[in-house]
Amino acid sequence: MDDLPGIIRHHIAQHGGWLPFDRFMAIALYEPGLGYYANARAKFGQLAKDGSDFVTAPELTPLFGQTLARQVAQALAASGTDEVWEFGAGTGALALQVIEALDALGQPLRRYTIVDLSGSLRERQRATLGAHAERVHWADALPDTLHGVVLGNEVLDAMPVRLLARVGGVWHERGVALDAAGALAWADRATEARPPLEVDGEHDYVTEIHPQGEAFVRTLADRLQRGAAFLLDYGFPEAEYYHPQRAMGTLICHRQHRSDSDPLSDLGEKDITAHVNFTGIALAAQDAGLDVLGYTSQGRFLINCGLLDVAQHADVRQNAMMQKLVNEHEMGELFKVIALAPAGTGAAWLPLGFAAGDRTHRL
Repeated sequence: MDDLPGIIRHHIAQHGGWLPFDRFMAIALYEPGLGYYANARAKFGQLAKDGSDFVTAPELTPLFGQTLARQVAQALAASGTDEVWEFGAGTGALALQVIEALDALGQPLRRYTIVDLSGSLRERQRATLGAHAERVHWADALPDTLHGVVLGNEVLDAMPVRLLARVGGVWHERGVALDAAGALAWADRATEARPPLEVDGEHDYVTEIHPQGEAFVRTLADRLQRGAAFLLDYGFPEAEYYHPQRAMGTLICHRQHRSDSDPLSDLGEKDITAHVNFTGIALAAQDAGLDVLGYTSQGRFLINCGLLDVAQHADVRQNAMMQKLVNEHEMGELFKVIALAPAGTGAAWLPLGFAAGDRTHRL
């Protein structure tokens, strides 16, 4: 079977005619050779005419990675480590920026390891990072123990989510089935699952819960012995995420720099993503033995890390891109940063990125 819709229909049949959305999302994004992140289709770039669907901060401007490298350098020094692990490295742009910025700061890495499920993206990363091939390695999973700094830029939002729908006052789990014509269609089943925060009102309400993202953090807690993790993504604390007025949830698709809300169409040709519940990530981390070192907006984090100093010799275009990173109506407020470290190990140092404007109390 070599077509994605056919594979999903097969899985629906295997699951008795109903496929949970998180399983559907995993196939649509990661099915080998066919899923959105596993096929050779262009994904990252600033222009739709180039065939790309969206742009991430490292592709927007190298100032992003050069500034983040200042935080990485501090964390490496504080933990006495010399390795970075990056999850979901995209084109390799962030890795290149961090490696070269650390070299310029006089704190070269011994190793930069990328964990990425996409074979096509791995090849692109190898091309991007060819000049540093002796230090860059790829892994399929974490080792039993990990020492170093972990980076994840727009990783949590790409992890499959479960969909919950309150319809007529009754909570359901929303999945995927086949309609009478054999087309993919939404189908709800009554469930005992609930959002972590009670949603006021009786109005119909759709939202997401994030067991896979939280499981990822627990796995990280189990392996990270020394170092810190910095996760950057779009999302909210729990009280905002499950606000009664957010009745349509956060699930969204991206294709050619346009957004839509129909993940059941154009399978493998567009991204499917949901915002991050950072409270859930923080609680999962703490329950598994990690401390939350800080939580704030991307704009505040980058400014704290010295973005303005890094950009002082930037040209007009780069300065314009810098504004997109920090402005509240661009990426600066929607994107957040959370830092985690093994319990008790972060007490002796305050990460640069949270020196002012820390919002941990809002989680």
